Amino acid sequence: TKVFDDYDLAELRDYIDWTPFFQSWDLHGRYPAILTDDVVGEAATSLFTDAQDMLDKMIGEKWLTAKAVIGFWPAARDGDDIIVFTDETRNLERTRLHTLRQQMQRSNGQDKKRANYALADFIAEGADYIGGFAVTTGHGEDDVAKRFEESGDDYSSIMSKALADRLAEAFAERMHQRVRTEFWGYASDEALDNDALIAEQYKGIRPAPGYPAQPDHTEKATLFELLEAEKGAGISLTESFAMWPGAAVSGLYFAHPESSYFGVGKIDRDQVANYAKRKGMDVKICEKWLSPILSYTP
Repeated sequence: TKVFDDYDLAELRDYIDWTPFFQSWDLHGRYPAILTDDVVGEAATSLFTDAQDMLDKMIGEKWLTAKAVIGFWPAARDGDDIIVFTDETRNLERTRLHTLRQQMQRSNGQDKKRANYALADFIAEGADYIGGFAVTTGHGEDDVAKRFEESGDDYSSIMSKALADRLAEAFAERMHQRVRTEFWGYASDEALDNDALIAEQYKGIRPAPGYPAQPDHTEKATLFELLEAEKGAGISLTESFAMWPGAAVSGLYFAHPESSYFGVGKIDRDQVANYAKRKGMDVKICEKWLSPILSYTP
């Protein structure tokens, strides 16, 4: 694993995806077109100006500390599981990452031929590797927001949190870029601008546990253990597997050229039973964590 203790916020600024920032303020439209939109353009421009002013202070006065930890491990696929080995000899299993498979009935055309994906499909059964990361720009975030709240400035409090969130996503983007071109180096000749990065025009993916490709939040525990995320980056998990600080992003790195994002969708009882068995978890507890994607009522 590699630890980044106080990453330069100024470097992350260029990697911000502003469209979700406006959405968080209920202003809908793509950046930069939203700034000249007939309906919301004026409000968006005013908000954007305020955001830039606060960002200047945030970076200049070091309101936040950015920390990260990344790691890469020898890995191999075993069915819908990903085995993570202790070292390059691949003799000893360190842990397993468990993935869920789509169970979709496809009816028409090209779609009918498409396989039902699981993230494990993007790891070879022979010798392969998997990476992981946890990044945060949230150290100091609560203090900043509280300071504004105590002075009755709710607008700035909300703004500071929104910007911390955007910087965390920008950090994940920048770190993934450095992983592809430098640390893992499987795409060392990549040259993409920020628009191309936002459009995900690169090789590989960084899916996060709890999101559509792996809807099980409990898998974060395995990732955090592998990374030693609390020790390396001061990021911890709550009982409900939310990350603290709030402005944090974590996930896995897959380098497979055909790896892509997908949604697992609804899953059936048979897969849940199999998944629980593989995880060594009680089926009822498993159903609790997977409740939003169950195709049945437990």
